Amino acid sequence: QVQPVEFGGGSVQAGESMSLSCAPSGYRFGSFCMGWFRQVPGKEREGVATIYAGAIPPNIMTWYADSVKRRFNISQAKVKDTMHLHIPRVVDEDSGVYFCATSLGTPCEKWIGIITREDPASGYWGPGTQVTVSS
Repeated sequence: QVQPVEFGGGSVQAGESMSLSCAPSGYRFGSFCMGWFRQVPGKEREGVATIYAGAIPPNIMTWYADSVKRRFNISQAKVKDTMHLHIPRVVDEDSGVYFCATSLGTPCEKWIGIITREDPASGYWGPGTQVTVSS
């Protein structure tokens, strides 16, 4: 099965840290744009953060949604071929189902909008993992 898989998630108190991981299945992340997305009840699935590291020498490019900018950290362990999302101090608004996904070749800056609003099949989606923040 060609699908990334999320690890982590669960319940956490506000102010605590949480880390999510994502690993591919049936393929390798390699130089594909990859990212984290989030969905909450009553709202559309939104992009959270993306990362691309395909340049030689390494040139890692990241993007963050305004709501998580300067709070979340997306990273890639290229040797292990895994992707991570670290939240040092969670807040109530961080709750939701977090999905990881990889593009099929579309540049990151365009892929975010395409996969969330136009074509959900323009990438490989993980099954998602629930993050619940309690006060």
